[in-house]
Amino acid sequence: MTSRAPAARLRRGRARRTPLDDGHRALVHRVAALLLDYPDAELLGRLPALRAAVGALPEPARSDLSGLVDHLAAAPPQEAGAAYVETFDLRRRACLYLTYYAHGDTRQRGVALLAFKQAYRAAGLLLRDDELPDHLCVVLEFSATQDLAAGTALLLQHRAGLEVLRLALRDAGSPYAGALAAVCATLPPLAGNDRDAVARLVAQGPPDESVGLEPYGAHDPALGGHPSEGARR
Repeated sequence: MTSRAPAARLRRGRARRTPLDDGHRALVHRVAALLLDYPDAELLGRLPALRAAVGALPEPARSDLSGLVDHLAAAPPQEAGAAYVETFDLRRRACLYLTYYAHGDTRQRGVALLAFKQAYRAAGLLLRDDELPDHLCVVLEFSATQDLAAGTALLLQHRAGLEVLRLALRDAGSPYAGALAAVCATLPPLAGNDRDAVARLVAQGPPDESVGLEPYGAHDPALGGHPSEGARR
């Protein structure tokens, strides 16, 4: 799952931003759910269809997601898999499990997971026993294919962690940063308590962790002014 566009190009893209309707928001969530999963043969085989789907999106979501599609299409499969593991499995600050950011590995995290399970059950869905409900790909697929309002509500409840993940990927120069930028753009702009929570997580890391998040993203403008059929890696 290439380098992002130069800053000047990104500024132009933001100036041409088109508001996303519900159909576009659902499509962003669906595509991002697939692209943020492990790049196995099935995902790589879907890239042409994903590229076509992304072409229907307005800017900057189209560029954010197409950059990741192009990267995955160009990378040798083994290298793509190794890069995914290095990005998401070996770095605490790039965790795809949303409750980790607010609760770390504490007992409170188990309580937070219940909100995800309850939302899925309300839609008549059950996860496999080896599937954690707060994995970002699971939440995004649920939002895209089952209940956009409920899925968006889950993302908003963990908005600070989502933004911290976006910043971590951006600061690492990861091609996956585009997918997080596109997802965050489907949500209301950061303000007030959300912005404070992001700054706090950036500085301190998750609660009760011996290794906190390194300071990054301090000058980011945002801070200033399915259910799956198989187990995730």
